[in-house]
Amino acid sequence: MLPQYIVHTPAGDARPCGYLHSTESGAAVDGPGVRFVFFLSGCQFRCQYCHNPDTWKLHAGTLLSVEDALALLRPYAKFLRFAGGVTVSGGEPLLQADFVAALLRGIKQEFSLHTALDTQGFLHAGLADDWFDPVDLVLLDIKHSDAEQYRRITGQALQPTLDFAQRLKHLNKPVWLRYVLVPELTDDAGDIARLADYVAGLGKIVERVEVLPFHQMGAGKWTQLGMDYPLRSTPLPTAAQMQAARQIFADRQLLVC
Repeated sequence: MLPQYIVHTPAGDARPCGYLHSTESGAAVDGPGVRFVFFLSGCQFRCQYCHNPDTWKLHAGTLLSVEDALALLRPYAKFLRFAGGVTVSGGEPLLQADFVAALLRGIKQEFSLHTALDTQGFLHAGLADDWFDPVDLVLLDIKHSDAEQYRRITGQALQPTLDFAQRLKHLNKPVWLRYVLVPELTDDAGDIARLADYVAGLGKIVERVEVLPFHQMGAGKWTQLGMDYPLRSTPLPTAAQMQAARQIFADRQLLVC
């Protein structure tokens, strides 16, 4: 049975529609090379440091068909074939699993482009293994290694994401692990070491670890949406803090960026 959050597509609808928040045609931080990124609407997480809270509501996006989405990509496809590829991000893409599956397969069939899926994996359990066949790379967010702290940060449980990581290992699916360093929230050395040990245990599927610095660029969106931003007074991580966190992962022979 699919998790209750997943948006269902009516039976027999082979090319479902989805809700799109926005696109970016020249992204350089969402996978290898230059990427065309589909940012989808809808997310069941409520991360304290989210810089795009405007993606949380599914129906706040623009409804479009797979054909519409492929049309947005088509002008860039020839360039992307040698320069990079396509990333499906969010929000949380797995919330619209039927649409994303059709979109990824359409991208492969029509353009033969490299594909990446940016997700925290929480909703994976309701998807068959072959759902991931057109995914070349998973950009996996693991936001904390302690279950209680993870729930405090996101509003959701940690275990489904850890289970997803193990599933990716079973599927031999390449992973770029992403971890946001937030002072006084995700910067404890012991917590990072526990996560680094876990990630190292995933083996060769982990191609790199990206330790990303917390920033305040999303604070204005929280204000515009009439929401109280809980990290408004949180400082940015220092260069020394960033280096210390990266070193913990590097000490496990992980490639760190």
